[in-house]
Amino acid sequence: MEWDNQTFNPDFILMGMFSYTPTHVFLFSLVLGIFTMALLANTLMVLVIYLDMRLHTPMYFLLSQLSLMDLMLICTTVPKMAHSYLSGRKSISVAGYEAEICFCVSLCGAECFLLAVMAYDRYVAICYPLQYPSLMNWNLCRLMAASSWFLGVFDGIVDVAVTLSFSYCSQAISQFFCDVPALLHLSCMDTSTFETLIFICCEVMLLLPLSLINISYTRVIITIIRMSSGEVWHKTFTICTSHLIVVGLYYGVAMFIYKRPTSNRSPAQDKMVSAFYTILTLMLNPLIYSLQNKDVAKVFSKVLGKK
Repeated sequence: MEWDNQTFNPDFILMGMFSYTPTHVFLFSLVLGIFTMALLANTLMVLVIYLDMRLHTPMYFLLSQLSLMDLMLICTTVPKMAHSYLSGRKSISVAGYEAEICFCVSLCGAECFLLAVMAYDRYVAICYPLQYPSLMNWNLCRLMAASSWFLGVFDGIVDVAVTLSFSYCSQAISQFFCDVPALLHLSCMDTSTFETLIFICCEVMLLLPLSLINISYTRVIITIIRMSSGEVWHKTFTICTSHLIVVGLYYGVAMFIYKRPTSNRSPAQDKMVSAFYTILTLMLNPLIYSLQNKDVAKVFSKVLGKK
């Protein structure tokens, strides 16, 4: 990589999100509180699903994979941000930046595909309940989950390889974590071709899974409407609602971040949206599923009651 007059210090500088004013100290403490809740909630979700035999079904296995991705993602971004803020050391090596971008993009991409797999699972369970054991067997379930991880990692490797091939006019990045759009904004070179590549990747990583989710839930809604039992209708609707809320939060923010051209970006706006996307939603996901799903809520209550 080429560096203009700064070859002696190739590290990037993450400017962070907070200063040291009383208001920002409070906001930083709030972020740490949200991080702690997200860490505990997602860890508990994974452990509960793993330890309770009643939850050893494809639906809960996929939910545990979602919590695992959320857990890894929030542990990738927040600890580094907190360390930089508390120590005052904002630099990060090129290798560290590569690794964090790879982890973030890989996990976000994997989650895109996993949410589509979860929608397919709900579609089969509701529309074809008698054929569910054969249509959604364990081998297929594990294969689809592994494919989500693989596609996410592939996207992360491609993004890292191309992004860090550019030269940059500045090392100061106006972001609190390693992000591709924030880095491209500092490039001395024409990044329009790569922006086009990112747009195409977004079309595949966001719109394709979202289309599959829309198709699945359109069929699910049609099936629910035809149900004569009010109790079955309510239970089915509740299970689907939790997934749709998570999908809406995830895809809405992701499309806002990654489908805009670099020229239309505001650093302050990007920081706020990124914080919601990489911190707050990761705490909300297990809460949404545990509150909406009676099986998970009962097991959570049982575990917490014993503690």
